[in-house]
Amino acid sequence: MLLAWHQASTKTCEHPLQWLDLMAGCGIRGLRWGLEAAGAHSMPPEIVVNDADGDRRPLLEHNLKPLAGATCSSVPAETLLCQAQLEGRRFDLIDLDAFGHPGALIQPVLQLLAPDGILVLASTDGRSPTGHDRPGAIRSFGAAARAHPASWELALRQHLGLLARQAWLLGRGLQPLMSFSDGRTFRLAVRLKRLLHPDEEATLGLLARCGTCGAQQSQPLLRLRNWSACHCPPEQGRWAISGPLWLGPLQQVDLLEELMASPVPVASATRRLLQRLQADPGGLGHVWSTAELAQRCGSGPPPLQRLVEALRTQGHQAWPSGVMAGQVRTDADLPELLQICSNLCGEGPLIGS
Repeated sequence: MLLAWHQASTKTCEHPLQWLDLMAGCGIRGLRWGLEAAGAHSMPPEIVVNDADGDRRPLLEHNLKPLAGATCSSVPAETLLCQAQLEGRRFDLIDLDAFGHPGALIQPVLQLLAPDGILVLASTDGRSPTGHDRPGAIRSFGAAARAHPASWELALRQHLGLLARQAWLLGRGLQPLMSFSDGRTFRLAVRLKRLLHPDEEATLGLLARCGTCGAQQSQPLLRLRNWSACHCPPEQGRWAISGPLWLGPLQQVDLLEELMASPVPVASATRRLLQRLQADPGGLGHVWSTAELAQRCGSGPPPLQRLVEALRTQGHQAWPSGVMAGQVRTDADLPELLQICSNLCGEGPLIGS
């Protein structure tokens, strides 16, 4: 809803904004769009609210009655998308909140997004992109997904990698606006850009992790080469590689700041989420859980904020992960990271990793 408000308050156009809630349920999202966000634009948006369950049509029409510019329909999502394509219609904002993975709908949805339009996507497929259903990841994402301590982040990057590939097929660019999860549902908002940014293809790549020593590496597909050795003794390390996935930022920080300044009432839980995401742009894909670091150090978990500060003092980039609690995002190499953790926990220098 905040994204709808922001679009209405910032977009200048001579026609009403076009918003589509593709799988609406009872229609509460479209109602909130119309009541809380529409007033930010000079012209009321034209809102299409759809749910394939025809038995919900009377409820949809009843709930959307306060909105003069709302249209209710009860057809399968594929049918609505095909009809809109034949009519040459384009939407400025589409919400795709599917049960399971909405992969089959992504391409037709992107084709209906206007330039600089926003797609809000939700997926309840928690197994495939986190490495717990490898054949499912191949089917749904065209990618390998291996088990990883930062599994939610891996899943979000798998989704963004799929969205980027689908957008690039259309000659469009992709800009993630916000990415987060509660562990059961992965939620993303992306902007479809008219053109690709220079070198945007370098944001698609592979993420490798050694399950023995915990080392991590990443490489863009554009400049793929041999993997460097991990920190295990010779012949003992083994990389588990996931991807293709998105290696770029997960959040657009300046947009999150503007959303937090919105005049629209924001629930305290939503405000805390925005603050957490704002504090972590997600520009690095290397994330470690403090529990894993503690296990490797043979000590208790290091205080997360103190670890971030210590890493920054040593000249490294570091943030508390905005995606999963108790995890640190940093460009520090694993041996130095473990040494800093050990020092924070008062265990003295580490002999090895």
